[in-house]
Amino acid sequence: MADFAGHLFPGLVLVFFGLYYAVLVSLAILRGQRLLIPPLPPRDKRPRGWLQQLPIEGLIKVVVCIPGMVGALFYPLGSNRLAIIDWEDPERKFLHHNTWQHVTIYSFVLVSGLVDIVSRSWLARQQVKLEQAALALAFQGTALILLSHTEGKNVLEARAHLLLVLPFMLMAMVLTIELWFPDQPVLWVFKVWMFLLSGSWFAHLGSMIFHPITGHPWRADKPGDVMFLTTFFCWHLILDALLIAGIYGLCSLWHQRYPPQQGAKSAEYQLCPTDPSTEELKKLLVEMNQENGRI
Repeated sequence: MADFAGHLFPGLVLVFFGLYYAVLVSLAILRGQRLLIPPLPPRDKRPRGWLQQLPIEGLIKVVVCIPGMVGALFYPLGSNRLAIIDWEDPERKFLHHNTWQHVTIYSFVLVSGLVDIVSRSWLARQQVKLEQAALALAFQGTALILLSHTEGKNVLEARAHLLLVLPFMLMAMVLTIELWFPDQPVLWVFKVWMFLLSGSWFAHLGSMIFHPITGHPWRADKPGDVMFLTTFFCWHLILDALLIAGIYGLCSLWHQRYPPQQGAKSAEYQLCPTDPSTEELKKLLVEMNQENGRI
């Protein structure tokens, strides 16, 4: 992440996940789903092929993080930033501070990807809350790292990184709340918004620092540059919200053109209703009482 590609690459990955979840959220709202992603059936009722059971989200996290960690430590070719402490210095100073912060961020996401793969492919039943907790931990850890990532930077870069902390902290908060309230569409939409915001601002941050559009570097001693930094961030907020609205509109048109077939919803694996106030559970209880009365 110490160059333009290091900011652009994770930014595009976050935008990709934001677009992916924007489509999922839009279709879930249009279909009236109770959960954003319905749980998988038990392992013995899934397809036998192990490749068919591998989750796309988990694979992408793993495939993205491993090259990212290797690149942070050994790119450009011939570099080696594995050393943490300078043992030749009497003060035993720490080395490669930024590199090891980048590796730590990738490690958080890598753990989340591995949890997704294990939960959906190897365990007898999918552990949805464990996957959610691992993703929340990844964003919590990233937000903490970014808070200290401003050390040694000028005022402009420090403020730009602090603005990046905002969507990561809000995302961590939303993911944590979803552990207890997974059926709230408002949280789904806000999560998509923060995904897109963190990704687009991450990429813009790399462009601002390494390849400014004007051809002249941004300067911390220019009040206009510092003020426009926040202005551009607000523009990202607006544009990402409009992008979500546009995706919802396209999904709405697609939903009207190709409505789900009757009975398709009942064919999916669904959680048993446990809330005593639900109509489904009341109907089941009435049927049980009728059966017991006949015996």
